[in-house]
Amino acid sequence: MAGNYPINSSLSYMLKPSLMKKIMLLAIPAMISFANAQVGITNSGNLQVHAGGSFTGFEHFSNSATAVLVNNGTVFLRSNITNAQAGMSAGAGILHLNGTTPQAVNGTQPFKAFNLITNNASGITLNNNLSVGGTHTYSNGMITTSSTPNYMIYEAGSSYTGSNDARHVNGWVKKNGNTNFTFPVGNATYERSVALTNLTAASEFNVRYNPAPTPNHMSVYNPLVLVDTFEYWTINKISGSAAQVTINWNTGKVPFPNFMLSGIRAAWYDGTFWRGIGGTASGTVATSGSVTSNSVSVFNTRFVIGSVSWLLPLRIISFNGERISDHAKVNWVIGNEFNVDHYELARSDDGLVFYTVSAQSPINRNGTELYSHEDHKTFNNIVYYRLKITDGSSQVSYSHIITFSANNSGKELYVVTNPVSASIEVYAGSSVKGTYNYTIANSSGL
Repeated sequence: MAGNYPINSSLSYMLKPSLMKKIMLLAIPAMISFANAQVGITNSGNLQVHAGGSFTGFEHFSNSATAVLVNNGTVFLRSNITNAQAGMSAGAGILHLNGTTPQAVNGTQPFKAFNLITNNASGITLNNNLSVGGTHTYSNGMITTSSTPNYMIYEAGSSYTGSNDARHVNGWVKKNGNTNFTFPVGNATYERSVALTNLTAASEFNVRYNPAPTPNHMSVYNPLVLVDTFEYWTINKISGSAAQVTINWNTGKVPFPNFMLSGIRAAWYDGTFWRGIGGTASGTVATSGSVTSNSVSVFNTRFVIGSVSWLLPLRIISFNGERISDHAKVNWVIGNEFNVDHYELARSDDGLVFYTVSAQSPINRNGTELYSHEDHKTFNNIVYYRLKITDGSSQVSYSHIITFSANNSGKELYVVTNPVSASIEVYAGSSVKGTYNYTIANSSGL
């Protein structure tokens, strides 16, 4: 069915059997067809929604290759969309994707809107490109792009508002034009945006966010010594100019290495090495901040935050315990925790031979963490505890030693600096008295 059908007022296709006769009469001289109440709407002619008019589709909406669809009013589509019309006009109206069940954008040609409002808590999947020429309002729900890939496209001069952790693009975002743009990308749990600024010409960029692990993170080129292993971004330039890349961190969402702020740089992967591309960071390492690169002309690769200085060292803030009835509870607090592989709490019944009583995995949030273990093995006399820390490079460090006795829970005896180099300093609590034997061992316990 084909023809011209301008819509100047509100028109809703409820697709209820009681309305089929009336709907079919409207559709015959126009271009909207219905096979039955469950199939949906197909436009194969000229559908124009004028300013002030509205159109609501409750079932699947298809725009065929021979169709013309122009929206200068307001269109509400609450189910799937399929578009085959080449060169579709964005019009000047508003498209609402406001279904209550998962929606999909399908077809062989991009579906274009001027202003777009996405409001579907169940989410929208792009199996076809969806283009915005005006303003995109993120009202509710995630947008997920297929792995083909397909794109959420922002045309030159377009913008968006309302994105956050609960509503952004999980997948690819394309931006056309030469204006600064922050890409609303993430992983469906957190929005982890990245920005391109100071473009020198009209350009086309595709961007997506990638959670950990960062590939080949040990391959760094001087002066870089480290890169963030928790997240990175892929930025592809299809055409256009150089740009600066602004990357941010937010430890409330994703862990961040305990870099020194002054050493933070932006970095990109050249296929073999991660290379620094400059920048001066601002913010607080423990919470949030960002770094903007120098002007970059080579894209089509991965980008990450790197550092030209080593991590601030892990600190054992405290290692202590308490006697609880007939057993011991040992606590330890770690500061700057990052890149720890595991903890081993070891016990000795004679002060010479230690054996592991607990192995725990770290949290590795680059902050301060509290751990504890209750050892229910019987006390015969004095027992000794120490903590062994193994990092991701298999380097080992030890805590001082604490002691408990069968009749006194307050004794404390430990080496202040362990491992040691030039000298050994031993601390004894006020309740520790007597003569002690000691053994000096290397990191292998020998």
